[in-house]
Amino acid sequence: MQTILDEIAQQMAQTLDKGEVATYIPQLAQVDPNQFAISVALPSGEMFSAGCADKHFSIQSISKVFTLTVALGRLGESIWSRVGKEPSGDPFNSIVQLEHEQGKPCNPFINAGAIAIADLLLQGHQPKETLAEIIQFIRFLADDDSIAIDEKVARSEIETGARNASLAYFMASFGHFQNPVDAVLGTYFHHCSIAMNTQQLSRAGLFLANNGINPASGYPIVSAERAKRINSLMLLCGHYDGSGEFAFRVGLPGKSGVGGGILAIAPGKASIAVWSPGLDVIGNSKLGTQALELFAAKTGWSVFGE
Repeated sequence: MQTILDEIAQQMAQTLDKGEVATYIPQLAQVDPNQFAISVALPSGEMFSAGCADKHFSIQSISKVFTLTVALGRLGESIWSRVGKEPSGDPFNSIVQLEHEQGKPCNPFINAGAIAIADLLLQGHQPKETLAEIIQFIRFLADDDSIAIDEKVARSEIETGARNASLAYFMASFGHFQNPVDAVLGTYFHHCSIAMNTQQLSRAGLFLANNGINPASGYPIVSAERAKRINSLMLLCGHYDGSGEFAFRVGLPGKSGVGGGILAIAPGKASIAVWSPGLDVIGNSKLGTQALELFAAKTGWSVFGE
């Protein structure tokens, strides 16, 4: 495994086209694109890494996997009355589908869907309480109490969040929101600003590779059935309108973020996290996708068979 990761990291270092960093969030625009990290966490507790695997980055939309898990744990299947389970086929911040579906987002991983999940999580709670619950959950999964929100990124998101605010107010116009829009948006912006490294992120995703059980503690996070369903949503919707391409090239459930991270799950085998801040035209990590394609080819791991 270490040889595979070293080979991938070396190949990524030699790749000239590393994509473009996200510029619409000023704090992300400052990140050096010439960085790459990959970590593989196994249910046995073993961890393999290459590149700058201890460098923290903004996980952005990868946090939506964890907020969905918390929402399912607290509210169960009732959340599907607020968000759908279908791929969008549109950019992550598109408003077009929302109008067609009368304010119901088609899945929990596009921005509108994750904002709707944040509204559900806020029920009976203040934003600070909800964020504390989300962070504490991720810390528990990663077995690392140092994980925290990058406040500079959060402020940057709030200052440039007009598009997300428009999505939220549009949904609220259909009567779907149960909390003040500003409180929902603040919660959403802050959980997207959680900073982690690939080692922490791969460890946090292990429960999805292990039938819903956190292997470090033996504690069931979700049922095996629910883990399977979260993985299926990641495969179908985790890369927005690039989800089909990612499934075709990599063949693993994955969730990307515009910070350049990707969390991928090989069910029954491992949780894999990659990070390279340069993005492709859709908004997914360019080198991260290439690295995972190489990884899947070298390991033979794919949900579609070896």
